[in-house]
Amino acid sequence: MAREFSTVGVVGLGTMGAGIVEVFARNGIDVVAVEISAPALERGRATLKGSTDRAVAKGKLAEADRDALHERVHFAVGLAALHSVDLVIEAVPEHLDLKQRIFAELDRVCRPETILATNTSSLSVTEISVATSRPNQVIGIHFFNPAPVMKLVEVVRTVVTAPEVVADVEALCARLGKVDVTINDRAGFIANALLFGYLNHAVGMFESHYATREDIDAAMKLGCGLPMGPLALMDLIGLDTAYEILDTMYRRGGRDRRHAPVPLLKQMVTAGLLGRKSGRGFYTYERPGSPLVVSDGTTPPATESAVADGARAIAKVGVVGSGTMATGIIEVFAKAGYEVVSVTRGMEKSAKVCEAVKTSLNKGVVRGRLAEADRDAALGRISWSATLDHLADVDLVVEAVVEELSVKKALFASLDEICKPGVVLATTTSSLPVIDVAMATQRPADVVGLHFFNPAPVMPLVEVVRTIRTSPEATATARAVCAALGKTGVVCGDRSGFIVNALLFPYLNDAVKMLEASYSTADDIDHAMKLGCGYPMGPFELLDVVGLDVSLAIQRELYLELREPGFAPAPLLEHLVTAGYLGRKTRRGFRDHSHR
Repeated sequence: MAREFSTVGVVGLGTMGAGIVEVFARNGIDVVAVEISAPALERGRATLKGSTDRAVAKGKLAEADRDALHERVHFAVGLAALHSVDLVIEAVPEHLDLKQRIFAELDRVCRPETILATNTSSLSVTEISVATSRPNQVIGIHFFNPAPVMKLVEVVRTVVTAPEVVADVEALCARLGKVDVTINDRAGFIANALLFGYLNHAVGMFESHYATREDIDAAMKLGCGLPMGPLALMDLIGLDTAYEILDTMYRRGGRDRRHAPVPLLKQMVTAGLLGRKSGRGFYTYERPGSPLVVSDGTTPPATESAVADGARAIAKVGVVGSGTMATGIIEVFAKAGYEVVSVTRGMEKSAKVCEAVKTSLNKGVVRGRLAEADRDAALGRISWSATLDHLADVDLVVEAVVEELSVKKALFASLDEICKPGVVLATTTSSLPVIDVAMATQRPADVVGLHFFNPAPVMPLVEVVRTIRTSPEATATARAVCAALGKTGVVCGDRSGFIVNALLFPYLNDAVKMLEASYSTADDIDHAMKLGCGYPMGPFELLDVVGLDVSLAIQRELYLELREPGFAPAPLLEHLVTAGYLGRKTRRGFRDHSHR
């Protein structure tokens, strides 16, 4: 039988500590909430009151339950108040010496059988535990912010944590209505080890002016379905906290360069730009602590004038290709009112594409998303062809043929001869250098990347890729077209992976390395990212959907271009692809899908 915890102590009543107090008190457990001084204690009391009052206002907590919750919390200054609790959770700032001092004092104050826990997200639980005479009773209990809402708890055992202590804490997590994943003491545990490399990479993109903060954040929200963009999330976490976590992970985690904090991060922390809590970080906020973003000197205009941008008028669009992506792009342009010329290799392929577009539009009608008249009008705007010569009078060409550079270059050389001057030539490549395609023409200034996401009619994001030869007018035209299609166009440079794949796939690769090292299971890693970070899918679910072969190819491209050792494809990923385990499409990837 797991032991019963009737009284719990919480040390440190910042946002996280106050949230942990609320979690325990909501679940009928008495809490002794401790701070270092009376003013800090009052701030903690106010944080708890604000959180519970908001829950009442939103109808998520009854007034009587809120009052009962507050009665269960005893506030005190100093650790001596924790002399008779069953469990203590420390939630003070991420400084090892501070935590070690607190644990040494707790060891003296608390009863011999009391479990001592740290909520650290990056420091070594083992190093904290050796400050006590009871390291076998020290454990990590890592809640996620906001603790009352987030379902995940990482339970971190050291090599000496007693098995019964682990079992007792796991049972406590279940009592709190949380999902726990139990792991060993390693830098960053699961969620932060996977999350912070990605966040740091995003800061590096911003620092190098590869893309704007708005475009980086929009790309990851719209392209991956994430609840927040990486830079907005850094502002929420706090840039000082993020810096400490990255620095610790770099020092403890094998000195992987991707965890070395990007220099801009240290500069911003030194300048006091800490994110929401200071009112300024990557974004500017209405006031310190406010979630409301306000305009500042780098906020783009709300409505950009296409004419002022130098965008060219587009009325007729050519789409070359016969695959899923080409079919989706034809539908998107036709529904948006453009005349579309679809060009495939042969009328048989044209007939198939035509049928696919009709089927998709009919589904829209059946689901009530499209009127029959609009469907008919869209189909009426499309003409079907098997020859590139029919693109002589279009204003924009979108190429969506096979991802082979030689094929694309030959196609663009042909388009260069056929198309009239001033036509924007766009490639939908997701992995090849756009400049290589552009230089197959005599008009590289008119060539851009337009990377639609699959399925094109549904996904709201398009990456607009400008090369070092792309003219501002061609970029402006591409952005204006995205807006006319009802899509969000994000502009970035011509680097492998663009924004989304460059940030997404190293994270997925890191998850494979974590599994390969037997640090955790695929299920627990997926749980951690979905419940701890709000991701719509765990990394292994996503890899099986995308296809392990596709993922490996993208990761290889990133590694070849950036030559960053941390980007080298995980051997396990290569082995699974070699074995033919490619994910859902072969019914076997990281999981067996044969019975699903």
